[in-house]
Amino acid sequence: MYSKTEVTQLRQAFWTTFGQYMQPVPSAEGVPTNWINYKTGLKHVYFRMQADNRHATIGIELTHPDAGIRELFFEQFQQLRNMLNETTDEAWVWEADGVDANGQPYSRIYQELRPINLFNREDWPQLISFFKPRIMALDEFWSSAQYAFDELR
Repeated sequence: MYSKTEVTQLRQAFWTTFGQYMQPVPSAEGVPTNWINYKTGLKHVYFRMQADNRHATIGIELTHPDAGIRELFFEQFQQLRNMLNETTDEAWVWEADGVDANGQPYSRIYQELRPINLFNREDWPQLISFFKPRIMALDEFWSSAQYAFDELR
């Protein structure tokens, strides 16, 4: 269908386009933000946006290698579930135990869009409309919620 080079170029083109689109948007705290590589300031806690030829996801990924610590982080997020739902204006999918493509364990809280194809430029507006409000809502959520994790730092 697509060569490796085409896949790489289209993926890079989409994320560059999305980054340029989001560049003028300040964070909830009013500062410039790298939305593509969002920094939570908490090791092993990431806001990730991913897309391929079938679906797109955005979510909070907990990747601490220690299962017990990862579980503590997940439980802390569960305590903030209502705040997350109110800030994002939707219920998210909660997955306590998953394994990524490299076999690494993780926990995540996410939203998914199906069907969507990152490699079809006609789908890009729909992808941007999916990612933009959610990454902004995650940022707004995190501007308050991050303090609940001070004891776990």
